[in-house]
Amino acid sequence: MQRCDHDHGQCIAALMLAAERRCAERGVRLTQQRRRVLEVVAGSHLAVGAYQILEQLGQDGRLPAPISVYRALDFLVQQGLVHRVASRNAFVACSGPDESHTAQFLICEHCGIVSELRDAELVQTLNRGATGQGFTMTAAIVEVYGACPACVAAGTRPANAGGC
Repeated sequence: MQRCDHDHGQCIAALMLAAERRCAERGVRLTQQRRRVLEVVAGSHLAVGAYQILEQLGQDGRLPAPISVYRALDFLVQQGLVHRVASRNAFVACSGPDESHTAQFLICEHCGIVSELRDAELVQTLNRGATGQGFTMTAAIVEVYGACPACVAAGTRPANAGGC
């Protein structure tokens, strides 16, 4: 799980450098609007929805059109800089934008923190299982719910603590 006691400013700065590098390598533009959206998404370890992003961007008095936020999010997802958390219809910054991967998410049911897991073996297992059934897998979204270390330490337990 993501640690909340790390230097988050350094975390965001590293992501922004990786974003600039990736966009330059691919010959695409990281516009000011896309940069602002990425900074908002990266500003928290919680999944943020498009309207939350819009609200934060509007705090400086320049409220962008909702479609521009959605376009920026689409671009950031395509570039592998942001992931969509399907069950929350929200977005989190990629914790490993320098490498191509399929992400899985660990989502705390109590505090809402979302941590990215990049387990290639899990993806291979899913693909083998799908192939074994004659199914061609094109994407996999794995979202695991439970309690983060901080919530466990605070005595909070997931609803299914006894098992599935």
